[in-house]
Amino acid sequence: MSSSSAKPNPWPDSKQVGLSDWEKAAQKSAPNGNTDALGWNTPDGIHLKALYTAADSASLPYANTLPGFEPFVRGPQATMYAVRPWTIRQYAGFSTAEESNAFYRKALAAGGQGVSVAFDLATHRGYDSDHPRVTGDVGKAGVAIDSVEDMKILFNGIPLDTVSVSMTMNGAVLPVLAGYIVAGEEQGVSQAQLSGTIQNDILKEFMVRNTYIYPPEPSMRIIGDIIEYTAKHMPKFNSISISGYHMQEAGANQVLELAFTLADGKEYVKTALAKGLDVDGFAGRLSFFFAIGMNFYLEVAKLRAARLLWWRIMKEFNPQNPKSLMLRTHCQTSGWSLTEQDPYNNVVRTTVEAMAAVFGGTQSLHTNSFDEAIALPSETSSRIARNTQLILQEETHITSVIDPWAGSYMMENLTQEMADKAWEIVLEVDAMGGMTKAVESGWAKLKIEAAAAEKQAKIDSGADVIVGVNKYKLDKEELVDVLVIDNDKVRVNQIERLNSIKASRDSKKVAAALEALTKAAADQTGNLLELAVAAMRLRATVGEVSDALEQVYGRHRADTQKVTGVYAAAYDSAEGWEKLKGELAQFASDFGRRPRVMIAKLGQDGHDRGAKVVATAFADLGFDVDIGPLFQTPEECARQAIENDVHALGISTLAAGHKTLVPAIIAELRKQGADDIIVFVGGVIPRQDYEFLYEAGVKGIYGPGTPIPASAKDVLEQIRKQAKPL
Repeated sequence: MSSSSAKPNPWPDSKQVGLSDWEKAAQKSAPNGNTDALGWNTPDGIHLKALYTAADSASLPYANTLPGFEPFVRGPQATMYAVRPWTIRQYAGFSTAEESNAFYRKALAAGGQGVSVAFDLATHRGYDSDHPRVTGDVGKAGVAIDSVEDMKILFNGIPLDTVSVSMTMNGAVLPVLAGYIVAGEEQGVSQAQLSGTIQNDILKEFMVRNTYIYPPEPSMRIIGDIIEYTAKHMPKFNSISISGYHMQEAGANQVLELAFTLADGKEYVKTALAKGLDVDGFAGRLSFFFAIGMNFYLEVAKLRAARLLWWRIMKEFNPQNPKSLMLRTHCQTSGWSLTEQDPYNNVVRTTVEAMAAVFGGTQSLHTNSFDEAIALPSETSSRIARNTQLILQEETHITSVIDPWAGSYMMENLTQEMADKAWEIVLEVDAMGGMTKAVESGWAKLKIEAAAAEKQAKIDSGADVIVGVNKYKLDKEELVDVLVIDNDKVRVNQIERLNSIKASRDSKKVAAALEALTKAAADQTGNLLELAVAAMRLRATVGEVSDALEQVYGRHRADTQKVTGVYAAAYDSAEGWEKLKGELAQFASDFGRRPRVMIAKLGQDGHDRGAKVVATAFADLGFDVDIGPLFQTPEECARQAIENDVHALGISTLAAGHKTLVPAIIAELRKQGADDIIVFVGGVIPRQDYEFLYEAGVKGIYGPGTPIPASAKDVLEQIRKQAKPL
């Protein structure tokens, strides 16, 4: 083409400027002319700059890779959502198998693509519904499952050969998975046809969630047996979901969550290899589970870095199948980020978190309901949560582009920084002898608790903003309709069904099957899942299978520890801290000792982030603080409070058992002649229940978002009213 016929350039050339030019321009509006102040120091120790350029990602080794190919930074599948969007899951369990089944069927009809089962705490801990330790837990925070009959009702009308099922179960994993297998068989679905995931991640239970039953060593044997059995009989089923979710919910920052989750995964691979399994026989069916919180960029980078690091870890085991190198993950938006105050803001929070999970390349996703900081999700709030994902899939065209963050100067750099920081921790765990050793020592748990205390202090001091909680607060909060579970009714129905099953089964055959389980545990022989399936076919119960193993393994009891100084270090520059410490010192002078409080959990609720953070903060202020062991009955808790001569007893509750367990502890204190001990309550409690608890004798209720110094001041004033002067 001749120059005379060339078309003129419609775009004028722009002036090329360097980074120094930007510095000069930015200094005019930057605080004190310091452009570094424009960035953000993340909780993970990463400095997120305000501006990234090509130079930041020019030397990164994995910035120019492709999805579906090693090291899988951009996704485990070549086409990702462009061909098939992520699976929409709805994690739920509503007291009874009948109610849960109705919810699942509605959700599937309305666009849900899989079933995710939430079990009640009695089931998690391997107790049948008639056990005296679970009177306040049956049907709360999930569905009660005691036997195969409950499982059959749970999946009635849901074709298990086509619908994938995810089950969040770790402690009682053997009888629950066995019950699901038998329910499938009696529906006409073979084990080879079953698809889905069992969480089966016990190491994180010892760190954070605490729904364990047996000590670490026998628990690892159970995991190995499940991986072995599913590799042989259930090729479409994921034998383990290695979970970081509960670590972040317990306070871990994104780097800690990433590092500990992958270190757990490495430990499970080593456990399976020790049983003689070929790495390619099981590694492709391992899956992961991450939390997605409000640190948007960090969450996107975390999922990309997770795939990179898992590829690096699995290379050590020399697999021959590329699928053994791929990290596939389910994600769930944060429950901890949901607020009781101005709760409709939570719809926005969940949407932002869902987008981060999608941009990070998750394979499936559960979106939390906006009312979960108040109570169990209602049908309406669950529909909004599910529709959040449908809107992202159907209306935004997000799915049309594979890894849209690829090539971003910032995101590629942040991905590598996340990977490098997490890898340092993985190496630290390796130096301890692996994650089992790190968990047994208590080191990993304390690292997470320190991060949780620091985060809470930043919120309480206003350094971290939570809209509607510590900034832009409503003058008056409106009540939100919540789901109410009649715990007593659920328990009565479950016990009736249990009695009916026990009356109709062949008790001698059941006893023999349970005895075989106990013998296999003692002799280190056989496969425990295979034996559990045989027992559940005969209608053994979840509690009986758990007890058969407990005879050999015992029940694990965790050491109660708390971090010190972390909350104070992050908070004490805020107004009022020193004044409150002075008031506590004055109390000690007036009454001859410091105010003493005991922080306790009742029932089978093992979520202890709130309890540990409150204990840490109160101790940093100057209270004498005792922490009760997990899983206490009201009688045990009252006895310890009296023996420790406390002024006040704080009950932390997150599992909806407060209307049963809190009146029980108050009644027990009175019965034992200690009605002068003040009882206060914190956690997830609907405001509609406040009056009930006050009438029962509670002196203070502190819901999510209450600044700990404010609750501490109130507790101190209540103690001062009751205490006897020198």
